[in-house]
Amino acid sequence: MDPLAYLDPRTGRTWPLETPRWCGDGGEPLLLTDLPGLAPDDIDHGTRSLWRYRAALPPLAGEPITLGEGGTPLVPRGIAGATALLKCEWLMPTGSFKDRGASVMLSLLRAQGVDTVLEDSSGNGGAAIAAYAAAGGLRAKIMVPESTSPAKTVQSRASGAEIALVPGSRQDCADAAIREAANIFYASHNWHPFFLQGTKTLAYELWEDLGFQAPDNVIVPCGAGANVLGCGIGFSELLRAGQIEAMPRLFAAQPAHCAPIAREFLGLDAAEPQPTIAEGTAIAQPIRARECLGILRLSRGGAVMLSEAEIGEATLSLARTGIYVEPTSAQAAAAFAKLLAAGTIRPEERTVVVLTGSGLKATPRIAGLLGIAP
Repeated sequence: MDPLAYLDPRTGRTWPLETPRWCGDGGEPLLLTDLPGLAPDDIDHGTRSLWRYRAALPPLAGEPITLGEGGTPLVPRGIAGATALLKCEWLMPTGSFKDRGASVMLSLLRAQGVDTVLEDSSGNGGAAIAAYAAAGGLRAKIMVPESTSPAKTVQSRASGAEIALVPGSRQDCADAAIREAANIFYASHNWHPFFLQGTKTLAYELWEDLGFQAPDNVIVPCGAGANVLGCGIGFSELLRAGQIEAMPRLFAAQPAHCAPIAREFLGLDAAEPQPTIAEGTAIAQPIRARECLGILRLSRGGAVMLSEAEIGEATLSLARTGIYVEPTSAQAAAAFAKLLAAGTIRPEERTVVVLTGSGLKATPRIAGLLGIAP
């Protein structure tokens, strides 16, 4: 087997893994070359975190940076007359699925000698990078748009991260971060392929949750596509390892107000993005859109666009069954209902609905849905 390397999936060019990098020489987004996956006997059953799947991850010298991420519950709930299996990813140390990627990415980067990292995110990504940097003895700088509510950066500040306010839009902030990457290593949850090695553990966990079988369908909220890509990578590894018979169908849920991946998948014209209550998926220019679309097609899955009313209704409906998640997450449940109604998925199939972030992250939004002041 060839040595593991950074890979430009669009050209096939590779770079040695030993030298830290976050993009190709021309600014291309990278993945890693294929890993072989694992079998049930390769799981470290004594480890209660995603690191139980360490045998499926890139080799790591030394101990990982871990806060017990992973191991989230799979809870059945009735939605639209059928049973969905809710994967409760918000039950992570910082309250979102991004802890998977942060733990793996920062562990591997620290082992490569990186001691200071840069991220651009005012939300869950920034909180996760700040927390895991703190846990691993790394310094972190988080760049956020100047208009960001101070409440959104409290979690990152509390972890000791430096917060840099950038004038202009979210895209202006991302552009500024890429310029700053000349000075500080850019450990971006959107760019770095190590982050996807963390999110792929969701696939391994679902496989183990279901008695070492794949579900029929997996529905995920999709902004930049970390969970679409992570599930695609993880389930592909399990397929190559002979551990599952077929990929589950993967479905991306996006708000109609900002749905570039869903629009392209469905053959619709591009549209100017608008504000949405599903703000965690409001990514107007996802850098890995081509790869996300490829995985949706490879898995025979699809994409769903949701109105603000549908997202809001799903948020409150879940809360009234005890599942308190942010609207960004709830759109996956709304997508389940729409896919059932369309006959795209059947009630008797095993469908996982991935809920990615805590409702505690979105108090003002949920208060608005309830018609009260936060």
